Amino acid sequence: MSYTLVSEHEANLKEGKLSINTPIAKALLGKKKGEVVEVTVPAGKIPFEIVEISF
Repeated sequence: MSYTLVSEHEANLKEGKLSINTPIAKALLGKKKGEVVEVTVPAGKIPFEIVEISF
């Protein structure tokens, strides 16, 4: 699954667009390709591996 970090107004989870204000996006900001980030969400902890960063 791919996610694009966007502003609050552009967010649309069905399209894979996460608001930069979400816990997942905040945890991913500043990380590098190859890093694994464990994010705590209401459903528990979810690991995310950063496989690509594009601008």
